[in-house]
Amino acid sequence: MSSASARSHVGSGAVSRWSLRILGLGFLALLLAAPLVIIFFETFKDGVQPPLDAITSPNGIHALKLSLLMVVIAVPLNTVFGVVCAVLLVRHKWKANALIDSVINLPFALSPVVIGLALYLLYSTNGGWFGPTLAEAGLEVLFSVPGMVLASIFVSLPFVVRETVPVLQEIGTEQEQAASTLGANAWQTFWRVTLPAIRWGVAYGVVLTTARVLGEFGAVTIVSGSISGKTETLPLFVSKEFERFSEPGAYGASLVLALLALTTLLAMNLLKRKEDA
Repeated sequence: MSSASARSHVGSGAVSRWSLRILGLGFLALLLAAPLVIIFFETFKDGVQPPLDAITSPNGIHALKLSLLMVVIAVPLNTVFGVVCAVLLVRHKWKANALIDSVINLPFALSPVVIGLALYLLYSTNGGWFGPTLAEAGLEVLFSVPGMVLASIFVSLPFVVRETVPVLQEIGTEQEQAASTLGANAWQTFWRVTLPAIRWGVAYGVVLTTARVLGEFGAVTIVSGSISGKTETLPLFVSKEFERFSEPGAYGASLVLALLALTTLLAMNLLKRKEDA
């Protein structure tokens, strides 16, 4: 191959790479950046005060606090369950693993609305499987925080498991066997060997779980009743404000959710870089 042909081949390869990069960045800008810019513009087109008043209203503050409460409760529970389940699937092979794996994938296959409806049928006080018994014991599940927590846990169940299982498979069992040979019991081996080795996978799953819980709408809508000031999370607040044609409230709350999502995305990228390093 002549030097001119080689330079032409290298030049065409560089053009192809730049074309792919521009195409990818343009696609991301269309899907992510453009909606965020529009939300930002619509939020403040009439000034800062209208959306600020809507967000800081009693219902807006309560919706934000309730969304954060869902995260505080659901994410730690799913983290503990996800790590235990991942260890069970990878380190303890038995016949029920396939069934457990299928059940964990259910939230990926089912619509959140179907999940909410299933919870309603289980915990309704009017003909539900467990609702009347729980009501007699003084425990209200539907249209209250417990039902919303259950819905949030169910829809975000798979993320920690799915991020931890590949890491456990990759690190193998050599270090754990060495710790056991040196006299460490199962609990010491987990805390000092296994958990430090899988920490970035767990952290990555926690970030994804947090984002899912913050933005959940379908399942929570059905089990909460969307009662303003009581069972209304931030996504439900956005929907109700939009239905009332209160654009400052809807766009302002949407901007808060977008900022939370961007923070989650930034954390996810930082964790990914540390994991790669």
